[in-house]
Amino acid sequence: MLIILTQVIPVVTAQETPESVVVESTSTTNKTSVDETEPQQPQSPAVSPEEISRQQTLIKADQLFVAGEISAAEKLYREVKTPFTTAVTIQERKPAILDPEQLSPAGKVYWRESTAGIAKNLQTRTLVPLQLLVEQYPEFIPGHIRFAKALKQYNRSQEALDILERAVSLYPHESTLVDAQVTAMAEAKKWMEASLTARQFAILNPDHPQASKFQNLADENLKNFKSYMGGEIRGNAIANIITGALGYAVTGSLLGPVSAIDSTVMLLQGEAAIGDSVAQQAKKQLDLIEDETVTAYINEIGAKLVKVAGRNDFKYEFNVIAQEDLNAFALPGGKIFINAGAIAKTNSEAELAGLLAHELSHTVLSHGFQIVTQGNLIANVTQYLPFGGTIGQLFALNYSRDMERQADELGTRLIVAGGYAADGLRNLMVTLAKEQRNFLPPWLSSHPGGSDRVSYLENLISRGNYNRYAYEGVEPHITVQAQIKQIIEEKKKEEQEKSPSP
Repeated sequence: MLIILTQVIPVVTAQETPESVVVESTSTTNKTSVDETEPQQPQSPAVSPEEISRQQTLIKADQLFVAGEISAAEKLYREVKTPFTTAVTIQERKPAILDPEQLSPAGKVYWRESTAGIAKNLQTRTLVPLQLLVEQYPEFIPGHIRFAKALKQYNRSQEALDILERAVSLYPHESTLVDAQVTAMAEAKKWMEASLTARQFAILNPDHPQASKFQNLADENLKNFKSYMGGEIRGNAIANIITGALGYAVTGSLLGPVSAIDSTVMLLQGEAAIGDSVAQQAKKQLDLIEDETVTAYINEIGAKLVKVAGRNDFKYEFNVIAQEDLNAFALPGGKIFINAGAIAKTNSEAELAGLLAHELSHTVLSHGFQIVTQGNLIANVTQYLPFGGTIGQLFALNYSRDMERQADELGTRLIVAGGYAADGLRNLMVTLAKEQRNFLPPWLSSHPGGSDRVSYLENLISRGNYNRYAYEGVEPHITVQAQIKQIIEEKKKEEQEKSPSP
């Protein structure tokens, strides 16, 4: 019989963090001191002497790091953290070109021909050289923009959007290119896509001089989307959005029979409303851990990441599920769920922060909401919830590889900004790979993994010059691990006692 504990974890907002969630620097990470004796933490019998020694070195390094003795801390971190050895697998891209004068002679010819074609309003003379130009010189940003505009002029709007999407995938940090893509999406009345694209650029490039401009574009297009949706509802044309939705509303599923208009209203209200609705139902089904030590720990980590995440329009929640496997998922609107096994099987607070940061990034970048709006609420929610099943893979199976890369990139930035070692997420992937030797963890089954993922993260850290010799949080993590393992064992005993004797 499943034990249901339905405590709502204290809410964290970006503007205000309650005392029950935010733990000051003296509460965990700063409890230690370089003058203290070597900590005697509870160790599992399975932990080797070598691993115990490594943990003690990391704990001492953390003490030094927190005390401000950065050089001494780095020396110890380097003693036990091996250098990255994965070869570079990411294809090098040529630097972007913005000036036609930087093109080769052949490229300049294509550019001049397209200019002449535009002046004389000749379709073939315009489109052919532009197509050759973007194929042979993908680094030439104005070529993509001009080609997209020309395609739209000749009533080939979808091809124009495709051109810009491919170009942005190659050069995601080129503001003029992203601006053109957002404009084209808005002109095609794809306001939600335009909003998400603009917001993602602003969040992933917070120091860019036009970051605020893209944030404003995101808000403007979201407003247009809501206005459009309101008009659709009033015009009774909303059925086009929810075609087939009722077929998914099977009695016994998580949401149960939800009316078409109810799901539409939630879409209209936004991702926070969707996340709130699904999270409330999830808590009724999931066996949530309510231990104060565990919830305070996970919320402290979450609060650090939320503070630097760049979105203050959500009420964030971090919940721990009484399940042993290493798994996690995110709902729209800032609702994060992790399994107890994620605490028990990670090696440090930095690794756990990497997991939380990755899932939080999916929320911050509106990936779940994007999936919902591309289809419909009921279909996307209930297809993973047959007859009341677990919601552990709610949106994960639908994340695209681009979404995963974005979550890896932002997640790594979040843990760095939160004061953790930059390789926390990378080390999590290594831990998952070890778990995979015995079985395929659910989180890894729904998230691309393997050596390519580790290689990508190593290159991201190296190229960004992020510091991997920073706080690991081994001591508090070991303490909470002991607590979580005890809770799991107690729950097992309760289950056994409630199970009928054979």
